[in-house]
Parts: sequence; C-alpha cells; structure tokens
Amino acid sequence: MNTPLPATVRFDRGPQAADRESFRAARRKAAARALLLALPLLVFLLVTFVAPIASLLGRSVRNPEVRVGMPELSAALAGWSAAGVPGEPAFAALVHDLKDAGENGQLGNIARRMNFYQPEFRSLLFKTARATRSQTFAQWKPALIELDPRWNAPETWRLLKRASISPTPDYLLNAVDAKVGPDGSVTPVAADSAVYRAAFGRTVTISATVTLLCLLFGYPVAYLLATLPEKQSNRLMLFVIIPFWTSLLVRATAWYVLLQPGGVINSALMSFGFVNHPLPLVFNRTGVLIGMTHILLPYMILAIYSVMKNVSPVYMRAAKSLGAHPAEAFARVYIPQTLPGVGAGCFLVFVLALGYYITPALLGGAGDEMISQLIASQTNDQLNWGLAGALSCYLVVFTAVFYFIFNRLVGIDRLRFG
Repeated sequence: MNTPLPATVRFDRGPQAADRESFRAARRKAAARALLLALPLLVFLLVTFVAPIASLLGRSVRNPEVRVGMPELSAALAGWSAAGVPGEPAFAALVHDLKDAGENGQLGNIARRMNFYQPEFRSLLFKTARATRSQTFAQWKPALIELDPRWNAPETWRLLKRASISPTPDYLLNAVDAKVGPDGSVTPVAADSAVYRAAFGRTVTISATVTLLCLLFGYPVAYLLATLPEKQSNRLMLFVIIPFWTSLLVRATAWYVLLQPGGVINSALMSFGFVNHPLPLVFNRTGVLIGMTHILLPYMILAIYSVMKNVSPVYMRAAKSLGAHPAEAFARVYIPQTLPGVGAGCFLVFVLALGYYITPALLGGAGDEMISQLIASQTNDQLNWGLAGALSCYLVVFTAVFYFIFNRLVGIDRLRFG
C-alpha cells in the first residue's frame, strides 16, 4: 500500500537547477572563446573571399552607368511608353546630360555600356556630344535627328531606357543568349551571335568527361593503395602527392611541350613506327582532357582512398566464404561501401573542372573555350563586369545544383575522412 507523502514534504530542486545553469554558462563561455579564436579566420574569409564574390555576383544585376551619369535623361524616359520617339524634353535632357558627362569624365563609361547593347552606339554618343558641346537650339529634337537619323529610331531610345533601369535582368539574359525584345518579351539572340549557352554545355561536357576519366583511372589506383601493405602504400602515395608540389601552370606547360607535333610523345610514336605523321594532341579537346585529367586525378584518388582505408576486408572474406565469386563480391559488397568516396571525388573533380582556366587556354583550341575563359575575357578585355558577374552567377548555380545531385545519389555529406 502506497502511503502519500505529507503535504509538508518538498523536493529541493535548487542545487540541480543551479548545476544546470552553471553547465549552460560554461558551454556559452566555451562557445564564445571558440568564436573569438576563429574570428580572425572568419574576417579574413569574409574580406578576401565572400565579399569579392558577392560583389561580382551583385554586378550581374546592377546597371548604374546611364542612371547615374545621365540622371535627367533617365527621369525623362521613366514615364515614356517606349512607343515611337520621345518628345522634346527627352532630347533636351539627353543634350544636357551629355555635356555634364563629358565634363565629369563619365561619358566613356556610358558609351561603353551602351555599346554592349548595340555596336556603334559609342560613336553615336561621342558624335552627338561633340556636335552639341558649343551649340544651342530652341528645339533639340529636329537638330539631333538631322545630325544622325538614328535619333529618330525608337530602338535607340528603347535601349537608352533599358540602360537607365537598375537593377536589370539584361546581363543575366545575355549570359544565356537572350534579350528583351521591343514588345518586352524575352527572345533568343540571333544564331550567329549565340555564344554562352554553347559554352555552358561545352563546360559541363568537358567537366563530366574529365570526371569520368579520373574515376576510371583513380579507382584502381586508390584500391591498390588501400590494399597494399602500409610501407609500400606510403611509398606509392608519394607519386600521388608530388604533383601538388608543382605549379599548375608548370604542369600545363609541360603537357604543351609533350603533346605538340614535335613534342616528346609524337616523336616517340614516330620513332617506333606506330604513326607516320604527328597526331593532333594539342590545341584541341584531346589536349584539354589529357591535361585536366592529369591535374585533377590526385583529388579523385585521395577522396576514394580515404574511404577505402576504412572498409574492413572481413566483408569480402565473408562474401567469398558464402560462395560468392570474387568479382561478384567486389561488385556487390566492396564497391557499395566506397560510393561515398566516389561521390566526393566526382563532385570535387567536377566542380574544380567547371572553373578551370589555364589548362584549356594553353592546350585547347578555338572550339574548346570554357566559361571561365569567357569570364576572364569579359573582365580583362571587354571590361563588361556585369556580364562576367552574370556568367559567374550561373556557374555558382550550376555548382549548387550538381552538389544536390551528387548528394542525392551517393550522400557525399555523410563522408568522413580519416
């Protein structure tokens, strides 16, 4: 029979609550100390990595040149319906802003921005700025139309209106070979002007091919390193690690020397009589695949090897003892246990290949340009940072998409190294 406790009996929970609070305070203090220790690294990554990338991606939608350099024209065109040619206020605002832009040095940036929309727009703006610098007319509209008939074309003003809008989708559309038509609909550019969609497809194709080649060559090597005695495995591992000590540019240049028509490989093949003339091994897709596979192969080997080292040989012996053929045991027992390493290696190689620049530039031909080369061209040669940011934005999106695909297939987020 249970006897109820007297009403005066109370459990003293004070010490337990105090211990829990003390434990929480200790954990908060330890977390704060860890955060302070990692703070310099976080600030360094933020300043040197996150901020520049965010700034470049932000340029894909920013459109400040015309909006800032020609404020009166931007305001005048904001209420224009884009039908026909705007009235006299827009022409007067254009002349006034051209004079101000020429004086403060912004005319060059404006002209370069408009030239991205339409070739020879730069010459139109500079021609108009020179002609109106020292002249005054009561009506600027007929004067400018007489100066250049292009000012009587609605398309000229429509492009100026689009250039005055910020943020803008134009860069993101240009990066996939599309544009906004006169009626406001999105239309593809002319077939002879389409460049970037083919470049994206080519980049993915090359990256996937390199990933497959690295897997075919890297899996047997990783298996050999994982199953050999430790002493022999460590010696062979040096041949995998040594390439990391050599500059990427040096390795790509070495392949250029080896693969050229008068290089070591072609000379050897011709000396032994295997071929009668040099094989085309460089300045084409073959040279790109050879160079990128050689450079990225260690990443695949190390990712798979780290998982294979943790696979116990007991499972294979158990499968063989139950009557399984060695090949069947390897395919059905061993390979599934190494899939996280395979997924991590494939993802790592694929993502690195997506952004490769030096190797395709040195070993590839005109038809082997990858997105990274086009980004470099837009930033260094064309000075079109907006389009470069848009291409980079799509590259980041592709990387995220492929990460979720790889993670869905093989669960690379569950990989543990060591």
